[in-house]
Amino acid sequence: MSPLRIILVGLGARAQFWMRVIRENPDCTIVGLIDPSDEARTRALAQWPEAAASADLDLITTVDADFVLLATPPGGRERQMELACKAGIAILAEKPLADSVELAARYVEMAEDAGVPLAVGLNFRFLPVTQETLRLFDETVGAPEFGRFTYERWRDGWRPNFNKYPLTMDQPMLWEQSIHHFDLMRYVYRSEPVSVFGSTFNPSWSMYRDDANVSALIRFANGVEVNYQGLWQSNWQKPGFQWRSECRNGVVVQNDQFGELNYALHADSELTPVTLPPYEQWINDAKSLLAAFVAAMRGTADLPCTGRDHLNSLRMVQACILSSQQGQAINPADLDTNAKREIGHSTHHSALQQRTSQ
Repeated sequence: MSPLRIILVGLGARAQFWMRVIRENPDCTIVGLIDPSDEARTRALAQWPEAAASADLDLITTVDADFVLLATPPGGRERQMELACKAGIAILAEKPLADSVELAARYVEMAEDAGVPLAVGLNFRFLPVTQETLRLFDETVGAPEFGRFTYERWRDGWRPNFNKYPLTMDQPMLWEQSIHHFDLMRYVYRSEPVSVFGSTFNPSWSMYRDDANVSALIRFANGVEVNYQGLWQSNWQKPGFQWRSECRNGVVVQNDQFGELNYALHADSELTPVTLPPYEQWINDAKSLLAAFVAAMRGTADLPCTGRDHLNSLRMVQACILSSQQGQAINPADLDTNAKREIGHSTHHSALQQRTSQ
């Protein structure tokens, strides 16, 4: 079969990983490149000289393609989504799908009405450590009952290889990082949240315009409770991470965002390390995600990380923001995704204007 033809929209930092991952997948090729930056297009064309390149999103409707890959910020994707649906081509979008639940729900409905497959790049589901955690629950330590998830980082938003839009976006930690963590909780604990009691804040030394730190108590329908702390602005350059799940017969402890998985049964005196396969950060998980998406496009597997499923993770983010503002727990399932809510993320940022070669 011929390789699936991809239009890559947004040629900034994240796109550099995608171009490599696509090149190493024989089932895919890039036929279109879109970015307002001349420098970004020139750099991308050096890698994909046969692709059409433009600053104009209308390229989506003029180049024959099988799907668009949106490596763009979540705010301001309206025209990208509209043109892809008009062209009738599938969509794989970087997370989050949008910077509000209302807008994301509109995108999901738009794609469903057009009969267009829509998946979101929740690549952390595909990490070997995530899959091994599920196996431990099933085969070794039993079902989880409560947990503690701690992510501590001083994220230098001015680093030249980072996209700059999080510096000025609303609730950058929640929309850009916690969305991964919340989705992983839903995926690993195999349940939907019924209560989020959250607090967001910004320390005096923060380089981010809006709250870069989050604390939350989350309860799931199956009874699992999680204490969550997510920091983009701790005050130590050394990062910290631990996800500990207390289970029926013992514990599972992950000490690195991408690995260092351990378990112990109740009577064990030490943790037992779990051997994980070799892993290259940001590459192997993206390869697995792309392979799963290609399989769905070929009709041999279900679509991974669907837009509709993604809405449940976005509702967790919205619930956390509302809880912080109102000082009470929020059930994400109670949120009306069609209502206009003022929750501190109403300012959308232009997806293409800010996705530059930085």
